[in-house]
Amino acid sequence: MLRIGICDDSAGARVSLRAGLERALERRRSAGASFFEFSSGEGLLRWLEKHAGELDMVFLDIEMGELNGMETARRLRQADENLQLIFVTGYTDYVFDGYSVGALGYLMKPPQPEQLDRVLERGLEARLWDADKVFFCRSGETLYRIPRKNILYFSSDRRQVTCVSAARTYVFYGKLDEVERDVGEDFIRIHQRYLVRAGAVDRLEGNQVFVGEQALPVSRACRSAALAALARTALEG
Repeated sequence: MLRIGICDDSAGARVSLRAGLERALERRRSAGASFFEFSSGEGLLRWLEKHAGELDMVFLDIEMGELNGMETARRLRQADENLQLIFVTGYTDYVFDGYSVGALGYLMKPPQPEQLDRVLERGLEARLWDADKVFFCRSGETLYRIPRKNILYFSSDRRQVTCVSAARTYVFYGKLDEVERDVGEDFIRIHQRYLVRAGAVDRLEGNQVFVGEQALPVSRACRSAALAALARTALEG
């Protein structure tokens, strides 16, 4: 299920766009979507500070209040390079600016059904292509989409796994062995309970690696393989 944000200072425009997207999803016989509505760019950015990774796609009006849609998009892109951004506006002046933030589409108000069909199709295709760039985990009813390059490390305690990213911490049920298979060789097993992104390691001291000021233990069983992987990462970098 897609998580779609709609950001427009017009309540009527938000209602209209949501209805159009719901019809487009019905035409696709899709599993549907969860919608999140915002009346300003500032409100959207504040919400995402506490809900990083909880949106797949954001439809942005450009002409909004103090913080317009284009500047909102730039800040969103800095926080999440894989978030899909679509502009919906009554003006053509900014169409080329959309390329600077990697916009998926640019729709004129009111967007026509065939336009919404096409942008959803592109969005779903892009989501598949980006699957190897993000890590998905579910906590309760929420599915999180976390850019892998933002992840610092994973830790486990019995059946509970904690993912520590640059933005926030996520806790979900799972096995660290399964996480290790999912995230691939960019992550190094340093301990039965710890899996660290190689590029996030600042230094190795004794039986510890440091991610920023956070010290993580390196077990005797993992030490040789971890050292080799960290050395390879340093040479490739």
